[in-house]
Amino acid sequence: MVTETEVQLLRSRINELEDRLKLLYRHLNLEYTDPDSDPMLSPQIQAALRSGNKIEAIKLYREMTGVGLAEAKAVIDKAG
Repeated sequence: MVTETEVQLLRSRINELEDRLKLLYRHLNLEYTDPDSDPMLSPQIQAALRSGNKIEAIKLYREMTGVGLAEAKAVIDKAG
């Protein structure tokens, strides 16, 4: 059985690792996207839409969400 203290230590470690990841993203001039956020906010999907590459945007959306082709296409079509 996991104790409350162990859970707190794990949460603390996760927060520390997330902070380090954000620092690396900033250092590399990459935009950090919270994995729990809307996939449509992903910099990769936004870049694909800006360049007019809907097929790439659909592919990325499917990879990020696990949805089928029709649902991903509907979301991307609605966005752009």
